[in-house]
Amino acid sequence: MLSLSIAARFLRKSPAQSILIAAGIAVGIGVQVFLGSLITSLQTSLVDQTIGNSPQLIVQATTAGASLDYTAGLQLAMKNESQITTVVPTRSFSAIFKKGADSAPLQLIGGQLTQLDTIYDISGHLTSGTAQLGAAEVMVGKDFAEANALKAGDIAAFVLPDGKPAKLTVSGIFDFGSAAANSTTAFVDGAYAAGVLGLGADQYTAVDAQVSNVFDSKTVAESLRAQPALSGLKVTEWQAANADLLSALKSQSSSSYMIQFFVLIAVALGIASTLAISAVQKTRQIGILKAMGMKDRESGRIFLWQAAILGVSGAAVGVGGGLVLIALFTFAGRNSTSLFPIHPQVGFVVISFVVGVLVAMVSSLIPSRRTSKLDPIEVIQGG
Repeated sequence: MLSLSIAARFLRKSPAQSILIAAGIAVGIGVQVFLGSLITSLQTSLVDQTIGNSPQLIVQATTAGASLDYTAGLQLAMKNESQITTVVPTRSFSAIFKKGADSAPLQLIGGQLTQLDTIYDISGHLTSGTAQLGAAEVMVGKDFAEANALKAGDIAAFVLPDGKPAKLTVSGIFDFGSAAANSTTAFVDGAYAAGVLGLGADQYTAVDAQVSNVFDSKTVAESLRAQPALSGLKVTEWQAANADLLSALKSQSSSSYMIQFFVLIAVALGIASTLAISAVQKTRQIGILKAMGMKDRESGRIFLWQAAILGVSGAAVGVGGGLVLIALFTFAGRNSTSLFPIHPQVGFVVISFVVGVLVAMVSSLIPSRRTSKLDPIEVIQGG
């Protein structure tokens, strides 16, 4: 193709100019890939730290403190929700830890450890002791254990909701990475909790669940509320109780989009101005080519081809550079508690590449149209 051949020749004739344009595109796309992946991974990390090891949906009785029957209809209704990934019925109660003159409140969640692990992953966050919940055993958080000088194997004294004393052996200590969870939450066997609360085999204080996409929890909750099996029950979801977190996540996304937009605008202006200068510099050559029979459309395509070559090469280098930055950031933070791994999404990387090429193509429209309207006679007469 004549237009492509001439475009490539023009680029080779001005290598410094061509490299600068491609570098500008590469920097813009590299920043976009890195920043977009950083914000996405940061949001994922924040969500995981705040609600990753906690229920995202909770079904309870409408009366505070009342129990609910975990009926076959309720089980089927939750099973039929495709977004729900795990369901765990629990029995929770508050107790007072006593040690000498000191005391501290604690929320004890009762259930089977294998089921509790599907939401809380207690075994995966164990720091000492053994992951087990026997009839008279309790697993406590790291902060609670440190504040009360407890270690695995110690006997902990509690005052139960009915005022009766109880002694439980600390079987293990976990660390959820959250001071609030580590200092206020503990786990006991489901049968033990049933005995404390006086509940039957199919009676629970709540049914906890997680969903595949945490931001769809509101939709799933609305769907559950419409189920006849949940009539008279209350369904709550994490977004309703975490308005500040959602606002922060939305602000992060808005900031990221704004920065990426202005980066692309800067890249587009740089490409357009450089190609416009190139069009002026090549006016005489274009005029001679048109006098030799080149059509207006073909002459206009020369700068479209230039933009395509520069866009593809620059965007490819930019994507590669962005991925290298991501790898370096992740490598630097592999042993750090303040940094987090960045996981680039294939779809976002592909979109970034396509956007880079499109920005380059759009930026070439002005010089392309100017060239296509060039009058070869005026150019040649003007010298």
